[in-house]
Amino acid sequence: MHIHILGICGTFMGGVAALARAAGHTVTGCDQNVYPPMSTQLEALGIDLMTGFDADQLDRVNPDMFVVGNVVKRGMPLMEAILDRGLPYTSGPQWLAENVLHGLWVLAVAGTHGKTTTSSMLAWVLEDCGLAPGFLIGGIPENFGLSARLPGEPPAEPGGRSPFFVIEADEYDTAFFDKRSKFVHYRPRTALLNNLEFDHADIFADLAAIETQFHHLVRTVPGNGRLVVNGREPALDRVLARGAWTPVERFGAEGGWQAGDANADGHFDVLLDGSVVGRVCWTLMGEHNRLNAVAAVAAARHVGVRPADACAALGRFSNVKRRMEVKGVVNGVTVYDDFAHHPTAIATTVAGLRARIGDDTRILAVLEPRSNTMKLGTMKAELPASLAQADRVFCYGAQLGWNPADALAPLGGKAETFDDLDALVARVAAVARPGDQVLVMSNGGFGGVHGKLLQALAGN
Repeated sequence: MHIHILGICGTFMGGVAALARAAGHTVTGCDQNVYPPMSTQLEALGIDLMTGFDADQLDRVNPDMFVVGNVVKRGMPLMEAILDRGLPYTSGPQWLAENVLHGLWVLAVAGTHGKTTTSSMLAWVLEDCGLAPGFLIGGIPENFGLSARLPGEPPAEPGGRSPFFVIEADEYDTAFFDKRSKFVHYRPRTALLNNLEFDHADIFADLAAIETQFHHLVRTVPGNGRLVVNGREPALDRVLARGAWTPVERFGAEGGWQAGDANADGHFDVLLDGSVVGRVCWTLMGEHNRLNAVAAVAAARHVGVRPADACAALGRFSNVKRRMEVKGVVNGVTVYDDFAHHPTAIATTVAGLRARIGDDTRILAVLEPRSNTMKLGTMKAELPASLAQADRVFCYGAQLGWNPADALAPLGGKAETFDDLDALVARVAAVARPGDQVLVMSNGGFGGVHGKLLQALAGN
């Protein structure tokens, strides 16, 4: 089958492209605003990438199916031509469900925050324990070096394929013609519900609307499956109160699965019903990552992995690109890249770095609020509190519909805003001094700001 993917450079659609190519299909695609790591992954796979959504692509490709990403809207010339000619099209999640996931034991990781990291942890635990899972993750786990792959051949079963597939289960809508959340297509046997709060203000009116979508996911999990649920989340309690037909295991609250306190090295015990079942020895920071780890251990147990083995595997976990990824150290200044963009994620990321470096080292937070929710200004009032533990804040707001200077005014003189990226870079470089930690947070390419910062710091 030849598929042409519209919006191929998104993290999800890029993963679909990789899976389709590995399964032997011919894959081409198109997109705009291309940036790493997905663009480099597609290049490495040898996938022909066209720029934009012009209708003349139909003169260059003649696929069996057009796979349409949710970046595509009515009015785009290529989509209008597909509709006018009556050509076959489907959504990415539906194509994935019908051509890859059918017949597999799907482990789906859902939640407002931590999906990519927790999916990566879970996939790595299964891999390290010899189960050779397939996966599709919205980032590049460093243990694997790619965002998606088909199930492999477990060492204990020569000639057979693993039945397991780990997927990051996103609540964002599927396509312009299918406004359900992506995750309702996946039909998981193991569903991990990490957390739930308001996000995606461009498509959801309120938190209750998102809770409805999560309950749609719960409805698809079979009775012999498993729901692994964060016990600290009132929104998830409300979701389950609507009905659950599957055994539930909770983590993070009293009873059930818990993470012990971390020692100075970041090591901690994993407990089940009050008893220690394993110890994780790693260098990741923050309570959020300890909870992610406990959730992954619980989900892995559902497919037969002993908790002690899962904990040992997490000691060999190398995190995900763009999750507190060190981009370089110049003149004693460390520059990080992180995907945080929701105020809760920003606060968690800053707090995690603060816990690691202590109170005597400065954090220079460099922020681009570019998600659809942040562009609408829905959560601008939460930004100052999320950045409270940073010593200086530099916000790039060139494409916002609201004034970031007004929003960040509660931070006083430690916050500065810029409409010019080069001016922001120059200012950060002028302010930085040896020992500073420059924490860059954006869910996009941010104009290559990381490289520009390192270059400017070197010049200083």
